[in-house]
Amino acid sequence: MSNTAKRITPEYEIADGSVETIRYLEHGYPSDLIRWHAHDDYELHFIVDTSGKVFVGDYIGNYSAGQLILTGPRLPHNWVCQNDQAPVKVRDMLIRFDHESFSNGMKIIPELAEILPMLSRAKSGIEFFDIDLEKLKKVFHSVRDSSGLERIIKALPLLQELAQTPNYRLLSTVQIDLKSNESLQRKINTVVDHVTQNYSQDISLSSAASLVNMSDSHFSRFFKKATGNRFIEFVNRVRISRACSLLTETDQQIASICFQVGFNNVANFNRRFHELKGVTPRDFRAQSNAHMETSASHA
Repeated sequence: MSNTAKRITPEYEIADGSVETIRYLEHGYPSDLIRWHAHDDYELHFIVDTSGKVFVGDYIGNYSAGQLILTGPRLPHNWVCQNDQAPVKVRDMLIRFDHESFSNGMKIIPELAEILPMLSRAKSGIEFFDIDLEKLKKVFHSVRDSSGLERIIKALPLLQELAQTPNYRLLSTVQIDLKSNESLQRKINTVVDHVTQNYSQDISLSSAASLVNMSDSHFSRFFKKATGNRFIEFVNRVRISRACSLLTETDQQIASICFQVGFNNVANFNRRFHELKGVTPRDFRAQSNAHMETSASHA
C-alpha cells in the first residue's frame, strides 16, 4: 500500500478504500490510534511491546507484551502505556474482520460456523492464554505480508485454533455497544487518560465533568453508558488494578500501597479490593507469590 493511497478515517484506522475479508494493521507508541474507541469490526490484538493498562468495556487490567485479546463490534477498548514507556516502532499487531463476511460465507462454506461461538463471546472481549508466542508472531507476520486469498488462508487456522481453545477468559461484565459519535469518544478518551495518569490524586466526578464541558448529571449518565462503570467505580478499578501490580511486584506494606494508589483509608481500600477481586489484598499477594513459585518450579 503506497503512502499516497492511505487516508485517515474518522476512527483513526488506516484504509485505502479496498474491500478485504481479513485486514491487518499495526502501530507503535506513541500513536493517534491509542485512544478509547469502538468500531464495527472484530479486532484480534497481539501486544508485542510495552506494558500498562488495558480497557475493554467495563474491564480494567494490566497488560504486557504477549497479550492476545479479541474485541467484538462496538465494544470500546484501549491500551494505555505506562507514563515512563519509551517510544517503540511496533506495539500492537492486529487482525480485523467484520461479522457480515463470515455470516455470508457460512451460507457457502458451512464449516465457518465453527468460529461463531467465539464471535458471540467476543461481545464481552476475550483474553487468550497459553499461546505459543513465537508461532503467534509468525502468523501475524504472514498475515501482514500477504493479501487476497492467501491472507485468508493464513488467518483462518489461527481463528479456528482460538475458537477451539479452552484457555481464555471473558473480560467485560457488560456487553457495551458504543454507538456514540467521534466527538463523544474523544471526550471519554480525555477522561480515561486523565484518570490513568492521576489515579493517585483526588479525582472527583465534578472535576472530570469539567474536563469535557459537561454538567455533573449529564457526564454521570454519559460515562456509565459509554464504559459500563459509574465514574467512581471506574476510578476505583484503575486504582485496584495498580494495587495488584504493586502487590505482585513489590514487598511494600499494604497500607503504603493503599495510599499510593489514591485511597485515603485502609478499610475502604480493603473493602473495594475485595469487591473487585474476591479476596483481600493480603490473600491476593499470597496467591500471586504461590503462583510465581509454582511457575518457577516448572520452568
